Formats: sequence, structure tokens, C-alpha cells
Amino acid sequence: MEGRLLDQVVPVGGGLTRATMALANRWVTSQQLGFLLGFMGTRVLGQYDLAILSAEAEDGRLLFVEENIRGTAHALGIPVAPFRTWIALHETTHAFEFEGQRWLRPYIAERLERQLTLFSGNATTLGRDAIRAVGRTLRGEGRGEHWLERLMTDEQRRLFRETQAVMSLLEGFSDYIMDEVGRGLVPDVEKISARFHERRQQRSTFERAVLRLTGMDLKMEQYARGERFVRAIAEARGRPALSRMWEGPETLPSADEIENPGHWITRVLDAGAAA
Repeated sequence: MEGRLLDQVVPVGGGLTRATMALANRWVTSQQLGFLLGFMGTRVLGQYDLAILSAEAEDGRLLFVEENIRGTAHALGIPVAPFRTWIALHETTHAFEFEGQRWLRPYIAERLERQLTLFSGNATTLGRDAIRAVGRTLRGEGRGEHWLERLMTDEQRRLFRETQAVMSLLEGFSDYIMDEVGRGLVPDVEKISARFHERRQQRSTFERAVLRLTGMDLKMEQYARGERFVRAIAEARGRPALSRMWEGPETLPSADEIENPGHWITRVLDAGAAA
């Protein structure tokens, strides 16, 4: 996609003015990216590092930011060792999700590639459209959808929602496992979980604004929506029913089913039993 983007941003024969604008945009973008990395760098505790779009299907790596783990545990008033184990349960569950279900990475990669290709086709208007969408958000207009969705065509929006649904399942399943398995491994897991999730809700106005403008607020929503979905399935049909989620793309919940677990139960569990 790089060639198509460069042709739109710095077309051949664009002249000195266009080249100067491109350099200025690069400087501004670098400053923005540096701020974002600095903002997020102090908040990431652990990560299952996986190159979704890599041509080589290498296994991911489990990474943990020890300084952030210690700082967060201190801020929450909880011991570091059990908190570290609790975080490790979340990230190792991601390893299970991707390495145990080999169809999952190509499923997500296909949607991301198609989404990025569609975006690259209209790069010249993307910045202007983004400014307009952010302005409408700040004015409180268009409630009910994220401002990022307002930049998308119908096809892009469909791919976006499919990706959001599977990411909600990934994060929600990991949150569910870290609490349920943690009951037998992590001392005072209920207190750790309660304080940590309370921390997620207590953000400053500045933090909420940055998360909203960068789209990271969608990540926070994924944890909550996905965990509610997974827990509802386990409570309705027992933990063995959770394995059906990972059978293949056809058993993944849709965006509607994430919000309405009973619909997934009807489509996947009940339909499968009837067959």
C-alpha cells in the first residue's frame, strides 16, 4: 500500500510546495506519534506481541513491562507478585487463543488488510474527513457510533464491526479466564480484580479525551463487552460451552451477539444440538 499512499500524498511532479507540505505533515505526525507512545507507554502492563500482518506466521511473544506492573500494584495498594501472576494469566490466554486456534490469525489479518486497502484508496481526503468527524464528536453530534466509523464506507464499517466483535471476544475471554483461573492461583484475586477494574473507570478528563480521539476507548469497551458475553454463556450453558467459540469463523459471535448472548446460544449451541 505504500506506493499508492505516497502517490497521493507526494505525487510525481508535485513541486516544491507539495514536497514542503509533505515534510511539515511528517514532522507533525512524528510529534503526535511520540506523544501517543509516551502516553500509552506508562499504561501498558503486558502484551502478547503478535505480527498479524506479517508474511511469516511466527509465534508471538509474551512481554511484560515490569516497571508499570510494580507502579500499578503500588497505586492499587496490592502485592506485586499476585498482581503480576494475574496479568500473566490474561496474556497467556491470548497465546492460547492465537496459537491454539490456527485459523484465527488469518481471519483477522484478512479483514485488516482489506480495511487498510480501502482506506489507502482515499488517503487524500482522510485527514479532512477526520477533522470534521472529530469536530462533530466534540459538539456531541452523531451519538451512537464512534467517530472513526464516520470515516468509513459501508464495506469498511462492516469489516470494522466484524473485527471489533472478534477483538471483544479475545479480550473478554482473557478477562474471564484471569478471574476464574485466578481463583485457584492468585491470593485475594477478587480484591485485585475489583480495584483494577475500578481503576479503568476512574480516568481524568484528559485521559478520556486522548483515548476517545485515538480510538483507544474502543479497546476499553472490548474488555467489558467481551467479558459480559463470555460470562453470560458460561452461566447459561456451563464452561464447556465456551469451547464452541473457537471452532472456526462460523462460530464466532457477531457484533449483535456480543450484545445479546442469547442470540449466539440460539444460533450456535441450540442449532448444533438440533442438528
